Amino acid sequence: MAREKLKEEDKRKLNGENFKKLYSIFQYIVPYKSKFLVGLVFLVVGSFLLLAFPLVAGKLIDVAGGDQSWYLTDINQVALALMGILFLQGIISYFRVYLFAQVSENAMADVRTGLYQKLIHLPISFYDKNRTGDLMSRITADISMLQTTFSTTLAEVIRQIVTLAVGLTMIFITTPALSLFMLCVLPVIIFAAMLFGKKIRTLSRKSQDELAVSSTIAEETFQSILAVKSFTNESFEKNRFDGAMGKVITAAIHAAKYRAGFISFIIFALFGAMVAIIWYGAVLLQNGEMSIGDLISFVLYTSFIGGSIAGLGDLFGQIQRAIGASERVLEIQDEESETDSTTTVSTPIKGAIAFDQVSFAYESRQDIQVLNRLSLQIKQGQKVALVGKSGAGKTTIAQLLMRLYNGYEGTIAVDGKEIKEYSLKDLRDSIGMVPQEIILFGGSIRENIAYGNPAASEEEVIAAARKAHAMDFIQSFPEGLDTLVGERGVKLSGGQRQRIAIARTILKNPSILILDEATSSLDAESENLVQQAFNELMKERTTLIIAHRLATIKAVDQIFVLEHGQIAESGTHDSLLSNPNSTYNHLVNLQLVE
Repeated sequence: MAREKLKEEDKRKLNGENFKKLYSIFQYIVPYKSKFLVGLVFLVVGSFLLLAFPLVAGKLIDVAGGDQSWYLTDINQVALALMGILFLQGIISYFRVYLFAQVSENAMADVRTGLYQKLIHLPISFYDKNRTGDLMSRITADISMLQTTFSTTLAEVIRQIVTLAVGLTMIFITTPALSLFMLCVLPVIIFAAMLFGKKIRTLSRKSQDELAVSSTIAEETFQSILAVKSFTNESFEKNRFDGAMGKVITAAIHAAKYRAGFISFIIFALFGAMVAIIWYGAVLLQNGEMSIGDLISFVLYTSFIGGSIAGLGDLFGQIQRAIGASERVLEIQDEESETDSTTTVSTPIKGAIAFDQVSFAYESRQDIQVLNRLSLQIKQGQKVALVGKSGAGKTTIAQLLMRLYNGYEGTIAVDGKEIKEYSLKDLRDSIGMVPQEIILFGGSIRENIAYGNPAASEEEVIAAARKAHAMDFIQSFPEGLDTLVGERGVKLSGGQRQRIAIARTILKNPSILILDEATSSLDAESENLVQQAFNELMKERTTLIIAHRLATIKAVDQIFVLEHGQIAESGTHDSLLSNPNSTYNHLVNLQLVE
């Protein structure tokens, strides 16, 4: 995973097509364009003001030497001018940073909100193909990269370009001979630095790749710590991690050799170039072709120009990474959201269900037909069970009924109306699902129950908890309903989580109920309590039970046995069991149904 992330963060080329991607994100700044433009004005003014500093500083030396040709003839006046430049620069920089921060914070908050809204409206098939960690990286790391770009990087690029252009212009105007000499020296240093930099980036990437491998090993070990300990493989994992770290050290030291050489070269070449420039300046000074102040101004301007050249390389690298980040954000924005009907239900959904010649294959497994011309009828208020071997299509029926997946052939109707004609909200509001793996949010028990109906009163939450047989264990906690359940509900037992989920569904009050193997992982005592809660929940509701437990399904109105995506047989528990050759009887004997 870490290795994949590194690949994703590769810099993109600075071409027109990639700049369009960055411009698409730039559209989020439009609502705050007035502040952004004022910030740009402050930026440009501040840049020009800062570039006046070397000129005035040089004149300070000349005036001190008796030069009266400048319009400020007293060193105190020149010094006050320098202090004034610095004071104004400080004020302008404050407002520039403040305005850009306001623009970037608000704009990136809009990007995050829009991206989050897009993500939660994408179909389940999207999440089947994408890792949660990658999606989290896009909504956090990628947008943080864009935020840095719009708050500081963009401003710095403009400032450095202004500094470079104006600085070069000033030195050519004031000291043309020395400027030409500098242009003969600096390109050699810059070219050598580029060669070194390319090699160092390659070696640094290799070092990062090796570090990513070691991080992956650590992540896998921590995620599978129970397996590590049960197999007493601590030493094996340590050796595996040591081997990976050895490669990290080798790659890092190899890169360090080039960095050391590069630093040595830069120290010698850069200071050597400065010595050469100052020497030539001293020759010109000795010949009377320039003043001491001009030499000081030239050295300061050269420092500014050198800093701009060095800074632009890093800044363009940041822009390249920002283009990659914008590309990943736009990939999600371009995804197709769940299609919805504009029709709204005029009357509440009652719960009659009909599948007619339905065929379906998952997008990620097109070669496997999960449902094959399946047909079934479920009357309003009827309790039916779906049984069959793993992969027979039981859970798929429930998922299609909730329109978690599209792309099926045939007709799925609720109350005689094709489900695609309902709005997603109306359809899913009428369906309650209690899955095998209960996922609770990391808040309180009250918040998790109220998730079924956020507008519910305290009394309704308590009533739902009582019907779910959950109040006994809730009241045993010191904080009662305010007890925090922990991440994914880890502080509660499996049976407790199930009853919280049932209370949540009771509060939702759906007309159709789906129980997807909801007791398969519980012990006998917990299953008994949960079953009592289910009996309360199933009252007067159309119920689909996907289960292996005999206690759960033997009292239902009808059992559908699935084989190869079709209904192989149907009937009551007793009628199916009375046929010794039935598939259902075979499943019971194999203890797939207990």
